Parts: sequence; structure tokens; C-alpha cells
Amino acid sequence: MARPVKEKFDVTRLRFVLLGLLVGLMSGTVVSAFRYCIEVGLRYSRLVYGHLRIAPFVWWQWALLIGVNLGLALIVAWLLKKETYISGSGIPQVEGQLAGELEMHWWSILWRKFVGGVLALGPGLFLGREGPSIQLGASVGQGLAAGFKLSGTDRRLLIASGSAAGLAAAFNAPIAGTLFVLEEVYHNFSPLVWLTALAGAIGSDFVSLNVFGLVPVLHLSYSRSLPVSSYWHLILLGILLGLFGYLYQRILLVMPRWYRNLTHLPRPLQGIVPFLLVILVGYFAPNLLGGGNGLIVGFGQYVPSLLVLIAIFVVRFVFSMISYGSGLPGGIFLPILSLGAVIGAIYGVFMNQLGLLPHVYIMNLIIFSMAGYFAGIGKAPFTAILLVTEMVGNLTHLMPLAVLSLTAYLVVDLLGGAPIYEALLEQMTMPKTVQQLHQPDRLEIPVFFGSPLNGKMVRDMPWPKEALLIGIRRGEQEVIPHGDSLIREGDTLVLLTDATQRARVKRRIDALSAALGKTHQNS
Repeated sequence: MARPVKEKFDVTRLRFVLLGLLVGLMSGTVVSAFRYCIEVGLRYSRLVYGHLRIAPFVWWQWALLIGVNLGLALIVAWLLKKETYISGSGIPQVEGQLAGELEMHWWSILWRKFVGGVLALGPGLFLGREGPSIQLGASVGQGLAAGFKLSGTDRRLLIASGSAAGLAAAFNAPIAGTLFVLEEVYHNFSPLVWLTALAGAIGSDFVSLNVFGLVPVLHLSYSRSLPVSSYWHLILLGILLGLFGYLYQRILLVMPRWYRNLTHLPRPLQGIVPFLLVILVGYFAPNLLGGGNGLIVGFGQYVPSLLVLIAIFVVRFVFSMISYGSGLPGGIFLPILSLGAVIGAIYGVFMNQLGLLPHVYIMNLIIFSMAGYFAGIGKAPFTAILLVTEMVGNLTHLMPLAVLSLTAYLVVDLLGGAPIYEALLEQMTMPKTVQQLHQPDRLEIPVFFGSPLNGKMVRDMPWPKEALLIGIRRGEQEVIPHGDSLIREGDTLVLLTDATQRARVKRRIDALSAALGKTHQNS
């Protein structure tokens, strides 16, 4: 009689959960220190501006302030020159790294992003801590992977775990941190990915809660839930958020070109502009300094008048563009949430003055609008809903959050807006790809009637690595492609490749089309 085969105990998931926890604990320590340094710097910045407002004018104090800000700008410029990948949010860089499009040295990123981020956010520039926190966590994950000599998928899992840990520590939001990595950064919902990411987020949040306490980052509450009969406000507000979200995307993506044309400064030195302009903001409105979490929490005590809210929105929108567009190390996550809260407040106060919304529901719309604005701009509605739920600390508003986020998402999608971090990544990788071409050449692929390419999204196509999709010609229009772009019959795909690779790329596209056709027939 044959003996039953004894099943082998599989420890793969347990191993990666333990590795994820280790990544999370280390990332939580780094990001908590980063967050603490920023809060201390911002506190002292407000004290300085508060003193200048009430004290008699003393020229050397102003000269010292300008000199310090210029010095900080030059230090950050030096850091950017040495390591260009610490520029901006850091989320597009991590996304590109996980996709295999970028490769970075973890230690160079880790310490330079930490120092550059503190120096940029501490003086009160309108930048968020969450993007740098995600990149810091990813660097910790990459460093541990190097220490354990992990490569390939194992290495990417630790980088993803560090990314989730970074966001969890930045906002005390482990579930949203995990989902953000799955939905926006890694684009993979496999069990091993989410287990490792969740373990990292939990470990990181444990450290953060011990440092900053249990109170939610954006602790806001409302006394009454929005009645279903008032949900039409969510549709109107969602449309408004979608329109302003698309505007935000368009302006943010052209800011580097505007900086180059208007300042004629080298890219690393463009941060001098926001470092000087923040002095004016700090003197006249010190409470507006920073990423915006103080402004959001302040709405819990007092909602300003309509004109004041409009002024706050204009200042925060414009200076957010100036701050991020300069390429300084800092994110857009928190500034987006603060702008969404202000838009919600503007809409609520306006409708209240018209007699169409009771005052008690203005706070509801402020909270909902944070999720809606981020859902439209980032095109990550699930992350937006859970993030605001965890940051606010209230589970009773999921339905209105979902309605508003979906509406804003659809408006941006209908206008042709791309996920903002994916669009920023394309800006980073496309010039690099073009520079690597010895003899750049354009290859045009027509999509005929009945082609298997019809109805496919750009992100779902395994494009040849030797080519870059740079345009979709649709009639007389030239569509700039992004991941959500839908290929249609009658389109002409425009690819950039090397002249020596042109024939090879054409054959690979033809083979891909044939394979898709066979798959469709078999199904």
C-alpha cells in the first residue's frame, strides 16, 4: 500500500510578511523622523513670520531671512544636481522603478530626499510630505532587498512594501497606503503583493502611532449625515471638482516648460523662485504655509466667508503650482487634499447663501471634496475614499464619498485627463528614451477595421521596449497617449524608435496583433 504524499509546508507568504514588517518598521522610523523635522521647521517658520508682523521694521532681520532662504535653495539645488531623481513627489520615480523603466541607487535617494525634503517643506512651501515619504520607504525597501541579496520580483515586493509603509507613516493610514500601492503604483493585486504591502504599512503605522499618537491626521467631524434628498449637491460638486482637477493636471504638467521659458535658470536652481516668494506668503498669511493639513483641520473650528475662501483657493492653487513646478523635493498629495477641502467649503458656503444647503452640512462637503478632488486628479478613487476615511477617522460617510469621487473621476476621464503620477512619469522617461536613440525615426501603425487592437487600452498592450508610443492620430487630431487611452478603429499609432530597430518593431507589433486576434477567436 502506497504511503500518502506528505504536503510540503510553504513558508513563502510568511517569509514576505515578516520581510514586509521589517521594511515597515524601518520605513516608519525614517518617515516619522522626516515628518517630525518638517513639523518643527514649519513651527519655527511661522514664529519667525509672526515676529516680523508685530515687530518694527529692522532691515537686517529681513536680509537675514532672505539670505537663509536663498541658502536653503542653493543647498537643495546642489542635492538635485547630484541626484536628479529626488526631484518632485517621488511617486512617479517609484512607479517607474517598479515598472522597470528607471533604476536608482537607494542610499543616494534616501539621504538626499530626506535632507532636501526637510529643507523644502520646513520653510512652508506648498508641498506635501506624502510623496517623499513614499520614496523614502521605497528606498528603505530597496536597501533591505540589497542587504538580503534579493532580485527580480522579490526585490520589487520589498520596494512596494516600503512605498505602502511610507504613505502609512505620513498619514497614519495603513489601509489607504496599501491600496494606493496596488491601485496607483504597482498596478498589481496579487496576494503576495498586497500581503507584503499590508505588512509594511502595519509595521510603519505602528511606529508612527507611537510617535504622533492615535488622533487622526485630519480629525474632522460633522453632526449630521447628508440626507439622500441632498445628494444632487454631490453631483454638482463632483462636476466642479472634476473641472478644477483637469485644470490642475494641465497646468502642473506644463509648469516645467513655463519655468524654463520664464526664468532661464538651470533646472536645479529654479527652486529659488518659490523660496523667495514664500516670504510674502508667510508674512501676509502665515497660517497658509505648508502642505495644508493645518488649514483643513482649521475648518473644524471656523469656516471663513466666501470671498476669503476664494482668495485662499487662488493663493494655494497658484503657489502650489509654483512650488511643485520648480522641481523641489515635495509632493502634491496633501496640497490636492487641501485644495479639495477649500473647493468644498466654497461650494457649501455659496449654496448656503442661496438658501439651498443648511449650514450644518458644509463640513460634510469639505470632507467629501478632499476625496473627490484627489480621485479626479490621481484617478485612484478607491485610495481617495479610504485615505480620507482613515485620515478623518469616520466610517459613516462612505456612500457620499463614493458618489462624489466617482463623479469627479468621470469628469476628468471624459475630458481626457490621465492619472497624474503616470503622466509625470512619462515626462521623466520620454526625454531619456529619446536621448538614447542614435537615429530617431517615427513608425506609423494604422488600426484597420476589425483590427484586434481596437478597443484595447494603451496600458494593457505589451509595447516593444525598443519603441515609445508618442501619439495617436485620430482624424485630423493628434491625441497624446496615456495609460487610459483607448485605441480605436481608424487610428494611426505613432511610435518613436531607432532607425535600425524600425523593421524589428514593426514585426513585433504585427505579431502582437496576430496573437491578440487568435486569442479573441478562441474566446
